[in-house]
Amino acid sequence: MGSLSKQEQVEWEKAEYANVNWDELGFALTKTDYMYVMNFTEEEQKFFNGTLTRFGNIEMCPSSGILNYGQGLFEGLKAYRKEDEGILLFRPQENALRMKMGADRMCMPSPTVDQFIDAVKKTVLANKRWVPPYGRGSLYVRPLLMATGRNLGVKPSSDYTFLVYASPVGNYHKGDLNLMVEDNVHRAIPGGTGGIKAVTNYSPVYKPLTEAKAKGFSDLLFLDALTGSNIEEGSACNIFILKGNVISTPTTHGTILPGITRTSIMEIASDFGYQVEERAILIKEVFDAEEVFCTGTAMVVKSVASITYQGKRIGYKLGAETLAQKLHATLTGIQTGLIEDKLGWTMLID
Repeated sequence: MGSLSKQEQVEWEKAEYANVNWDELGFALTKTDYMYVMNFTEEEQKFFNGTLTRFGNIEMCPSSGILNYGQGLFEGLKAYRKEDEGILLFRPQENALRMKMGADRMCMPSPTVDQFIDAVKKTVLANKRWVPPYGRGSLYVRPLLMATGRNLGVKPSSDYTFLVYASPVGNYHKGDLNLMVEDNVHRAIPGGTGGIKAVTNYSPVYKPLTEAKAKGFSDLLFLDALTGSNIEEGSACNIFILKGNVISTPTTHGTILPGITRTSIMEIASDFGYQVEERAILIKEVFDAEEVFCTGTAMVVKSVASITYQGKRIGYKLGAETLAQKLHATLTGIQTGLIEDKLGWTMLID
């Protein structure tokens, strides 16, 4: 795959919108034009010579660490179109720092914060025509860090690849969010990798998630592995409960991913005057909550319509008057430039 010349980059940056039905976007891959690739080798001992290449398949040795032992991480962030056609990234430095934290845990090198942000910027600009119009979606950006060196034994790889690709997306969950509490399978255990975005965290929940969806549920709510009595998170989202003026969310103590949307919502809610607590939350407390909502890069903020636990179902407040809707409007307003960013969370790249 050839790299993108300066002339090609200028042409693509000026391109019109891609031929996409923006109103029908879901959360699925739409192949865009370019991806960014940068390598780390045992000889160089650093990431170097990052390039934009045409989006497509990649080659790797069958004995690579990512394929054999799951030595890999990923991140997720979004680029948003403003009303004036400018493009904003939301807190990319936090994604870079989280990848560094995950890489340390997985015994991997990681790009510097500057390398990470530069790669994301170049990927977004090279795929500018795929950034949905204002208010009609976003460009989801997926950075991957993979062990790609040849390695038959159980040990860290010698070579690594950092790759960034992107896809325009709409809503992650369409319709109401109905959760089922999973009390047989645990997403993470103390001392494991639940607190980082390791690629191995996600496929183990496919079986219970598939079974829950077959019963009509949207997602699972997992309990802690030690006591089985505290809520932790969904398959790919953090959770909050509201009672009175108090918003509570489980503490990130190594089994729960420290979501960037989660942290942002906590700050916004505090500014609204709510008391925000990070603590252990018993499953029985969920049934006394007035409102429940989930957060994540993909779903942003979404109200939970119901939670079902051991056959008992409880419904929650929905609609325009919910706190979740207010938080969603505020956060997306900042992300799209509609609301002044007083916190320095956004980065203009166009």
